Amino acid sequence: MADSDGQWERGLIEKLATEALKEQRRARRWGIFWKLLTFAYITVVIVLAFDWKGGESKGGRHTALVEINGIIGPGSDASAEKVAIALQSAFKDKNTQGVVLRINSPGGSPVQSQNIYDEMQRLRLKYPAIPLYVVVEDLCASGGYYVAAAADKIYVAKGSILGSIGVRMDNFGVVGLMEKLGVERRLITAGKNKALLDPFLPLEESHKQIAVDLIGEIHQQFITAVREGRGKRLKETPDMFSGLIWSGAKSIELGLADAVGGLDYVAREVIKAEDIVDYTQKENIAEKFARRFGAGAMGSLLEFAARSGLAIH
Repeated sequence: MADSDGQWERGLIEKLATEALKEQRRARRWGIFWKLLTFAYITVVIVLAFDWKGGESKGGRHTALVEINGIIGPGSDASAEKVAIALQSAFKDKNTQGVVLRINSPGGSPVQSQNIYDEMQRLRLKYPAIPLYVVVEDLCASGGYYVAAAADKIYVAKGSILGSIGVRMDNFGVVGLMEKLGVERRLITAGKNKALLDPFLPLEESHKQIAVDLIGEIHQQFITAVREGRGKRLKETPDMFSGLIWSGAKSIELGLADAVGGLDYVAREVIKAEDIVDYTQKENIAEKFARRFGAGAMGSLLEFAARSGLAIH
C-alpha cells in the first residue's frame, strides 16, 4: 500500500511540474509576442515622426524634377494625383528655375493621362516664367506621350521609344470553351446594352460598333491634345496617329520631340540650374512598412498562435 501511495504522489508531483513548465513556456511566448508588438508600434510612431517624402528645396536656384515611372493609373506611383501634387510643389518653390518631368512609361489610363496633361497646361499658364520640359528615358508611349505633349519641349535619347498614339480596349471571349464544358450562361439585365462586351456571350455587331465609337472618341481627344501641345512643330504623316512607335531620333524628325538630351544636360545647359531637387511623390518609409506589415502581420500572428496553442477565428 505504501509503494502504491508513493507512486501516486510521485506521479502527481511530475504532472504538476510538467504543467508548471508548460505554463512558464506559454507565458514566455506571450511575453515575447507583446514585446515584439510594442516594438513594432514604437517603430511606426518614430518613422511617422521623422518621415521624409522628398521635394524639399536646398535653398538655392535649382531644377525641379518630377518622375513618371511605370503604368499611369489610379493608386500607382504615377497616378494623376501624385504627379499633380509633385508638379504643384515644384512650381510653387521660389527657387525653381525650371521643371523637368522625366518619363519612362508605356502609358495607362487615358483619364489619368488627360488629368496630368491638363494640370501641366494649367501650371504653365500660371507660372509663365518657369519652363516645363519632358525628358524621355527608355519609353514614352501611349498615355506617357499624351502627358509629354503638354510640355514646352521634349528631350529624348536617340534610342528612346516614343509614340503609340492610339487607344485599345482589351476583351476576351470564352463562349466556345463554355460550350465544350457544358456551362450555360444565365444573365438577366435591365437595359439592352448592359451586357456590352460580356466575355461569356457571343459578340454582337452592334456592341462592337459601340466600343469602336467609344475608343474612337477617346483617340480623337488624344490626337487633339498632341496637335495642341506640339503645334507647328508636328510633321504629320498618315501613320502618325495609327499607334506606331518611333525611335528618339526619328521622333525628332517627325516633330514628336525636340532634341537629344538627358536630365543633367537639360538642367545644366537649358535651364542653367545644375542642382536638381526631386519633388516626386514617392512611397515613404511609413507607407512601405504599413504595406509590408499588413501583408505579413497576420501570417506571423497565425504562426505564433499555432505554436502556442492559441486559436484565432
